[in-house]
Amino acid sequence: MTISVVAVLVLAVGYLVAAAVVPFSPASATTTSYAAPTATLPDLSFPTYGATAVEAPGFPESLRTSGDTKPRSIASISKVVTALVVLDAKPLSQGQAGPQITFTPEMQGLYAKYLAVNGEVAPMPPGLQLSEYQTLQVMLMKSANNYAGSLAIWAFGSLDAYQKAASAWLKAHGLDETSIHEPTGLDPANTSTATDLVDLGQLALANPVVKEVVGTKTTTVPNVGDIVNSNKLLGIDGVEGIKTGTLDEAGACLLFAATYQRGGEPVTVIGAMLGGTDHTALDADVQRLLHSVADNFHVVTLAHAGQTFGTYSTPWKDETDAVTRSASEVLVWGKTTVRATTKLDPVTLGTKGERVGRVRFTITDHDPVTMPLVLEQAIPDPGIWWRWTNPFEGS
Repeated sequence: MTISVVAVLVLAVGYLVAAAVVPFSPASATTTSYAAPTATLPDLSFPTYGATAVEAPGFPESLRTSGDTKPRSIASISKVVTALVVLDAKPLSQGQAGPQITFTPEMQGLYAKYLAVNGEVAPMPPGLQLSEYQTLQVMLMKSANNYAGSLAIWAFGSLDAYQKAASAWLKAHGLDETSIHEPTGLDPANTSTATDLVDLGQLALANPVVKEVVGTKTTTVPNVGDIVNSNKLLGIDGVEGIKTGTLDEAGACLLFAATYQRGGEPVTVIGAMLGGTDHTALDADVQRLLHSVADNFHVVTLAHAGQTFGTYSTPWKDETDAVTRSASEVLVWGKTTVRATTKLDPVTLGTKGERVGRVRFTITDHDPVTMPLVLEQAIPDPGIWWRWTNPFEGS
């Protein structure tokens, strides 16, 4: 009898010990459905004439066009190409004046040549010497054709040599729909498409010297006089450049850029509008277009702080959510689709705030965003009594 009692006691103790130390299987984990934010493609305020393209770099969906797509005469927008091609051959760093240019008799003769065809010119007195930077100012701000021609001759030795260098530069930068035959834009055969000009605008703003010059309203150049930027929109509604163009064959043209604060970060819009009747009407159309583009930037909330993306349930009826620790937002433009993929790690016991998985958001025209998920509440050990009264249920 005594042996039987001992045996029972041994079995009971063995059971209690086994039940107390048996490992639990992980809590069951289920993901929560995600209600994704969406936005529709906006209507933009395009003009009814010519050709227009506009884009916010970094937001590929934002590239929108209207009008024809064939190459059109671009007039003095050509001078942006001239500036970039010259700076490629004679580089300047921001803040540098660069080498002195002595204006030769050949360069002096350009004044009468371009004035005879009603081209914009600036004074060029005999013996004039200016820095490369000052010459760029007169060319880009005043749109002085004699200074554009002079820069091309100075940098390449002749206008023919400049034309070859410009063609090579355009090819190297993928501007396949752009043709440049001379540096001023007075030749209507200098042509481009609106979309090519948007790319040209990005190259212009990427060059700190060009960006600074086209963003300057007024300056004074010794022996030349006061120079006023021909872009009347400069400084209005965030406009920071880039270049006007006017020619009978081209109409009124503008390569433009503007920067806005949206969602706590700066966003830049670059566009080209070709074939306007005059600059007063064109400037009004550019402003309307810019407003319609800028107004369609918006912040999308991917997740709020504490948002549930999954739930853990234990055999002992404890339950807690897998949540985001903080909020996440992204700045988008126009039509946007967001998808979420949740991955939950196996969890048996855990502390509040412990990382237990992640959620990955894929967003239209935006890099993916990954956020960690944490336990909203702890998953504690159920205790010895539950183990004894629920033998092996959690294993």
